[in-house]
Amino acid sequence: MSSARPHSSIHEPVRGSRAGFGLAVCLAALVLAGCQGRGGLGDITGSIGRSQATQPRTESDWQAERETWAKRYDANPKDRDAAFHYARALRSLDQNAQALAVLQSAVLAHQDDRELLGAYGRTLADNGRLKEADDVLSRAHTPENPDWRILSAQGTVADQLGDHSRAQQLYQSALKLAPNEPTIMSNYGLSLALSRKLPEAERILSEAAASERADARVRQNLVLVLGLQGRFGEAETLARRDQSPAEAAATIAYLKRSVSQQNSWELLKGGKGRTQAPTRQPALQGAGVRPAAVPPA
Repeated sequence: MSSARPHSSIHEPVRGSRAGFGLAVCLAALVLAGCQGRGGLGDITGSIGRSQATQPRTESDWQAERETWAKRYDANPKDRDAAFHYARALRSLDQNAQALAVLQSAVLAHQDDRELLGAYGRTLADNGRLKEADDVLSRAHTPENPDWRILSAQGTVADQLGDHSRAQQLYQSALKLAPNEPTIMSNYGLSLALSRKLPEAERILSEAAASERADARVRQNLVLVLGLQGRFGEAETLARRDQSPAEAAATIAYLKRSVSQQNSWELLKGGKGRTQAPTRQPALQGAGVRPAAVPPA
């Protein structure tokens, strides 16, 4: 494969802000995964980065980051750091096919770099190559030197493969390494919801949302679980922390309609009605598709 800077003819997905659409994504693709974590914006959910203090935060920041690292990558595609940070920016802007191409080349050039391998595994998952992602992530750390970020990412892949029991074991192992980490707890709570263990899911998500380190995506996941239990008033109150009253009302109205459908659990599992959605979620798209935003290593 050529090491030249990859280009994509695929248009970037539209990042709509309508609350109803956001919740549709949650219901149609609640497989956890970033919502979690893509750079500073959310994986898959697991972000791929090193210094949280220097992480970009806005879309324009990520665009600037992409252009900066693209120049260095173009100059030397074998530059490990250029490939890593360029791919991180591409992934944060939902340019997943391009990010995968960059990381695939980087992993071939730096085969012993576990951080690159972890980023590659998460990006494989972004591109729907779940079994490959599972294999790569399993090689991105060792039992002697486990990484909670990789364990959480493995959990989100297991959930997407429908193996919720294994996913929950992975989240529990991750929590032993990073107790009370809200991103892990958020993924764990959503996995429990997929297993129809709603009271337990609510407990875990409530604890995650109470953390000072929790962000809007964690609260959005709790909104979804409250709504699935028919507690729409509580869900709307919580939704208003991150949305305008009108947006929150629209979100809850959509949630009411969705959970009343007989196939709502199939929607949760990404069955019929799955919507092609941005992988970096705006408001209330974080409950599905990707793992919770994971702080960089």
